[in-house]
Amino acid sequence: MSIYFYGCVTMDGYLADKNHSLQWLHETGTPEETDYAEFYQKMDITIMGRKTFQEIAQFDNPASFYPTTTNYVFTHQADFAQPGFLAVNEEVCRFVKRLDNEKNIWIVGGNTLLSPLLDNNLVDYMILQIAPVLLGKGIPLFTQNEQLHRFQLIEVKQFGPFAELIYRRP
Repeated sequence: MSIYFYGCVTMDGYLADKNHSLQWLHETGTPEETDYAEFYQKMDITIMGRKTFQEIAQFDNPASFYPTTTNYVFTHQADFAQPGFLAVNEEVCRFVKRLDNEKNIWIVGGNTLLSPLLDNNLVDYMILQIAPVLLGKGIPLFTQNEQLHRFQLIEVKQFGPFAELIYRRP
């Protein structure tokens, strides 16, 4: 099993603007301009938070975004029901450790999920796409505890306006 974070951030390190919107990203480029399809084919499971899911839910048929993976949404919402997505209400590290160790897991979004995984050295790969955007304020990608985490840069790519940095935990 490998745990991946794959996502796009602004040059100043934000996942979303201060209102949790990704409009800045939609105005910058599309997944077709990246190697998203190749990456997704390698994934078995997606994990996201409720706010990330809400961004996806704005589109028709959210399940079509992740048709071949088992998709989990971490939420405290007791009545969460969405075709193609399973609700989880527990601590993310404990949940991930119980998953099949032959599966590749994609942490789709959310520093609330990423931070404890980083704090427990559970993230194997960080694939960061950097968009040529500065927001000034927003939702930061990294909010983990103050602790040194080292990753090894294994590849750099360019997709249109995006720079992609691929890191692996040594």
